[in-house]
Amino acid sequence: MTIIDALVLGIVEGVTEFLPISSTGHLILASTVLGLTGEFLKSFEIAIQLGAIVAVLVLFGTSRFLSLPILKRLIVAFIPTAVIGLIFYKIVKMYLLGNSTVVVVALALGGLALILFERTRSRTSLGKSDFKPRDFPNELETITYKQAALIGCCQSLAIIPGVSRSAATIVGGLALGISRSAIVEFSFLLAVPTMLAATGLDLVKNGFGFSSDHYLLIAIGFVAAFVTAWVSIRWLLSFIQTHSFTSFGYYRIIVAALFALMII
Repeated sequence: MTIIDALVLGIVEGVTEFLPISSTGHLILASTVLGLTGEFLKSFEIAIQLGAIVAVLVLFGTSRFLSLPILKRLIVAFIPTAVIGLIFYKIVKMYLLGNSTVVVVALALGGLALILFERTRSRTSLGKSDFKPRDFPNELETITYKQAALIGCCQSLAIIPGVSRSAATIVGGLALGISRSAIVEFSFLLAVPTMLAATGLDLVKNGFGFSSDHYLLIAIGFVAAFVTAWVSIRWLLSFIQTHSFTSFGYYRIIVAALFALMII
């Protein structure tokens, strides 16, 4: 992996992490195009998520995490992901990460699911009540613990590359009756403990074997991911005020079709 490769992958991570299009899937497909392989690549793709985490903390600050009602809901949502992630960590890293076929199928099916989900929602559910202001003071605190746990279960589906953590949590939250702005913000916040855990687990297992060059590449990817994630989050918060996620569904299907042609 070169510095340019690290920069490209960092940009891909930052742009796609919080959009419902699967950052892991895009990283795997980008790595395929760049001709990158190896165990370090898998760890790199996990580690640069820290850049996206820092972008969330910069944009939202720590006040949300210091709010006990919100923090308790984040913990409840995180538990299913942590349990399932620990159980299937070795299987996912050995057989799913780096598997372009799995990504293509997951992208296509996820895109179709997004389109069908948005089309089956009534027009009234996409009205003003669905697009509450993102600074609505106590909206996240109205999420019940049952809803939080179910959102965590939905997020667990993202251990499959190409599913998209944000898409799973956002669609799950919308299906549970949570407003679009609230579930998007909750998804952002839930990403922090989720990605910290995934990155920490991988670095503990593999980080001691990295060279100084490896850490330099991770640092470059980290910075690129932070900058682009910051821009991506701000854009998405504005986009959801007046748009559904249908366009992301079509995008996923188009990308899946293009890469399917490449790998067949």
